Amino acid sequence: MNTPLHSVVRSLRFGILGVVVAMLAACNFGNDNKPASNPPPATSVSFQVVSFGDSVSDVGTYAPVAQVVGGGRFTTNPGQVWTQDVANFFGGTLTAAFTGGYGFPLTAHPEGLGYAQGGARVTDPNGIHFQANGLGATTVPIAKQVQNYLAAHTSFNAGQLVLVQGGGSDILIHAQLTAAGSESRAQAEQAVSLAAQQLATIVGQILQGGAKHVVVSNVGNIGATPFGFGSADGGALLTGLSLTFNSTLTSALQAAGIQNLVVNIDQFTFINTVLTNFKANGFLISNTGTGCNLQLLAKEIEISALFCSPKTYTVPDADQTYMFADDVHPTTHLHALFATLVEQAVQAASK
Repeated sequence: MNTPLHSVVRSLRFGILGVVVAMLAACNFGNDNKPASNPPPATSVSFQVVSFGDSVSDVGTYAPVAQVVGGGRFTTNPGQVWTQDVANFFGGTLTAAFTGGYGFPLTAHPEGLGYAQGGARVTDPNGIHFQANGLGATTVPIAKQVQNYLAAHTSFNAGQLVLVQGGGSDILIHAQLTAAGSESRAQAEQAVSLAAQQLATIVGQILQGGAKHVVVSNVGNIGATPFGFGSADGGALLTGLSLTFNSTLTSALQAAGIQNLVVNIDQFTFINTVLTNFKANGFLISNTGTGCNLQLLAKEIEISALFCSPKTYTVPDADQTYMFADDVHPTTHLHALFATLVEQAVQAASK
């Protein structure tokens, strides 16, 4: 297929995944999009999880509009995203700090510690599908997400595990501009590099705010998603911008002297690894198809996994047998695999 780059902006975006051993999510959700119970820790190490990022980490910001059709998160609903799986593993749950968008007022939930929002960029408030009139996504940027947390909770603490992931929305927006001829490849590279530097600065602020356990994930190989696979250049532009973001993020963390103070997760390498070994990881379809039927999703507000549910799965077990829910977002199974990688890395760092 030859998907135009602008079409990916119809679905709020990427950043993820890869990995090793499958660990399936085991939490049922009701109409309020919250876990039915607080599961016991899967490890002797326990943490309260706080998360910042974009659609890959969003636990339900846009649930008010999406759950009407069985959606709520950017995956094969009702499955969880990786941040929720990690929270469950370490003995807690993770719910949205804010809900709203698409005509619903943005409402704060003081008990919620999931600040990630679909479409969010690192510092620019004009994320994917943002509309100033409130009829689109809210896309509160990661920098503001952290500010909102500190305004509500003052500081981080040693009992928390802070998950930081972002950059995918910035990459997709600048890839679109480049493909449309609105900016040069060099300008896109410069903008993506700046976003990575800004994310490193945000990580430093989180550490300065008292966080002792911080996970920082780089961006997965966006060029290897179904969207990249079907693009005219086979995903080369998206892969190149992903590499630029990741190398700059690493350099910026090193320059700030904080790279060794956080748990670094290499999504890019692992998405490539799981693609190479997708059948061994339990998948039947890698990046050549989507677990959600995009033709059925075209009837919704967006062609996005945000609105995906079992009634719009491509096949009944698509949440487990496909790698990607839509053109860029992971399925439940792929989220679980990534969560396992993070859990193992955190446990190793805690010893």
